Amino acid sequence: MIACTEALADLAQFDAVIDVRSESEFEIDHLPGAVNCPVLSDAERAQIGTIHKQVSPFDARRAGAALVAGNISRHLQRCFSDRPREWSPLVYCWRGGERSASMAHVLARVGWRVHQLQGGYRAFRRIVVDALETLPQRYHYRVLCGATGSGKSRLLSHLEQIGAQVLDLESMAAHRGSVLGGLPHCPQPSQKQFETRLWSALSRLDPARPVFVESESRRIGVCQLPTPLLAAMRQSDCIGLDLPVQQRIRLLRGEYRHYEGCPEQLCEQLDCLTDLHGRTTVQRWKALATGGQWDALVTCLLQEHYDPVYLRSIRTNYARAAQAQRLVLDSADDPDFDRAARELAQSVV
Repeated sequence: MIACTEALADLAQFDAVIDVRSESEFEIDHLPGAVNCPVLSDAERAQIGTIHKQVSPFDARRAGAALVAGNISRHLQRCFSDRPREWSPLVYCWRGGERSASMAHVLARVGWRVHQLQGGYRAFRRIVVDALETLPQRYHYRVLCGATGSGKSRLLSHLEQIGAQVLDLESMAAHRGSVLGGLPHCPQPSQKQFETRLWSALSRLDPARPVFVESESRRIGVCQLPTPLLAAMRQSDCIGLDLPVQQRIRLLRGEYRHYEGCPEQLCEQLDCLTDLHGRTTVQRWKALATGGQWDALVTCLLQEHYDPVYLRSIRTNYARAAQAQRLVLDSADDPDFDRAARELAQSVV
């Protein structure tokens, strides 16, 4: 057994992190970098549960042992057959009980130096939840503000490329943060998985250096920011991005190109704004979409929805937005963003 705090202090000390829980448990959340090798699948767990309830605990254990043995055998053949003698994995289940003990026992008998996580995923989850109450307050944030399409996410990416510290919340949430911000073919993580990603990212930051982050609402799609992080961001110094409106339209059309190929999907999303703007306005926007008038549609959405919403939100939620350092970009071209990122990184050192 290895204590959870000791294991999490340096997950790189292990050659692999093996999650032996079922596939659905793994999908909800798992340790960073873990691979899923279930000793019992979802269907098998349901089967054993039925035997336990309808027959007897003994019969359930006997049937379960056979299934576990077969699954571990398959994992040995398919996943671990080429591992060298020095291989040293970390194995965990829900609470460090029989599932991870079974896998750890077999791997250890092979001769590998196996570590079983004490307390399992449940102990890890407690550490994440506790850390997100205090960890966000260790850092000095520089919040990128700017109306929709001003290039906040793109500037964040350029800052990361030149080595600045970045907290990319929208990337972690797999969402661009607006009503139209869902990414094609990329479902959002569960709230637990989002928090694990956030904990992992925050844990790697250096408190002595500034952290650039984009201004966000409490929710990014279905993912919710922890209150301590949101509070710290809202009290931080701001950097306001200015980009000409035609360049904003160009940038947004590039980032939301998937809607132009499927205007029907866009129209479905626009229905979410009916209560706010009325059916007549939304029908006018839909007509522009189905008619392929994309510049006109983006212009209307910016003027009638996004810009007013942004101005209300930023004034209400970000205390220092009025005193924000201004950063003016001439275009949405990469060289302009690269130049702005370098100037900004130097100005806040």
